[in-house]
Amino acid sequence: MDRTVLITGASSGFGLRASVALARRGWHVIATMRDLGRRALLEDAARAAGVLERIEIHPLDVTNAGQIEAITSELGRRPVPLDAIVNNAGFALPGFADDVTDAELRQQLDTNFFGAAAVTRAFLPQLRRQGFGHIVMISSVSGRMGFAGIGSYSASKFALEGWTESLRYEMLPLGIQVVLIEPGAFETDIWTRNAKIAANLANPASPNAARVGRWREKIEGQQQKADPQPVIDRIVAVLENPRPKLRYVVGRDAKMGLLLRHLLPWPVFEWVIRKNTGLE
Repeated sequence: MDRTVLITGASSGFGLRASVALARRGWHVIATMRDLGRRALLEDAARAAGVLERIEIHPLDVTNAGQIEAITSELGRRPVPLDAIVNNAGFALPGFADDVTDAELRQQLDTNFFGAAAVTRAFLPQLRRQGFGHIVMISSVSGRMGFAGIGSYSASKFALEGWTESLRYEMLPLGIQVVLIEPGAFETDIWTRNAKIAANLANPASPNAARVGRWREKIEGQQQKADPQPVIDRIVAVLENPRPKLRYVVGRDAKMGLLLRHLLPWPVFEWVIRKNTGLE
């Protein structure tokens, strides 16, 4: 029997590529996205890979309780189990702390944290009845380390990390595997098309106006981001591993950053971060 996986945020980036990769390995993929008008990229990629018939596309805004209930009910009525959930939906909100509004900060956490938690909780009754299943959270190295200019994004991922670690303790005795995947910087559109720039980031009256220019110059001048295939390979490997560990860090930059944070005296590490983000 084909294994079934539900993936959120499948219209682009990791979600799109993971949908195609898993379909190629024989999985039946429930690919969900907030805007069905963006399904063409996934359909084209799946068609080119010869796996379009293994992917079904559904609308799912992870902040919409009605849509979460609808997809949960739909899959719950099927005679086949749900083997895995990949919580990938999310966006980035660049902006300094005093330039981000309360509404923007809440929207960031609503999608990246509360949305992932809501989708997971909605399917827990089915996974408990089955007595098996994988829950994979696409987190970030920014859930382990803060960086200037993306505090809102880091806050959402820090929250996801703590909630997921606790969930793992609760679910392991029930046969349910819970995993965090923590990528570094990869070539996806989370920082381009899927980014929502804080409204005050470019405001000349902002107290950060002078610093924003240096920050943007540093960020945009960094080396080209890596191909995301290692993240896709890790997602596939985790879903096909009956006993995965809690955390998987993916990317040379992420591994190096965490290593330096562990090895360097804190004042030195702080200086490195400030210098590399144009604040020193």
